[in-house]
Amino acid sequence: MRISGVTIPDKKRLEYGLTAVYGIGISKSQTLLDKINVDRGKRPSDLSSDEENNIRKLIEEEKIEGELRREVSGNIKRLKDIKSYRGSRHAKRLPARGQRSKTNARTLKGAKKTMGSGRKKLDKT
Repeated sequence: MRISGVTIPDKKRLEYGLTAVYGIGISKSQTLLDKINVDRGKRPSDLSSDEENNIRKLIEEEKIEGELRREVSGNIKRLKDIKSYRGSRHAKRLPARGQRSKTNARTLKGAKKTMGSGRKKLDKT
């Protein structure tokens, strides 16, 4: 089963498989499945073509994949353009929502780089 260019895994339950689409999390997938009365535990391979089309139609009404990615990157670009604090944090690849960055923020900052004293040790021979 493919939805807007993304293949939904056949081995997973439908409620978890739909989260492979960017912009659909677990709660949104559950809401969508409840709206069209499809069992959450069904596998994509067990769906009838009618149910598959209903799911596809509902999901394509949402803002997902490329459209959503464009919107998010546009929002970040706008923050950078107006030179806001949040925009500058995005530009420096640091946490933008007030988290401490002295000791944490490893996801954004990358692996630790230990700084030395800048002085070579004397070799006593």
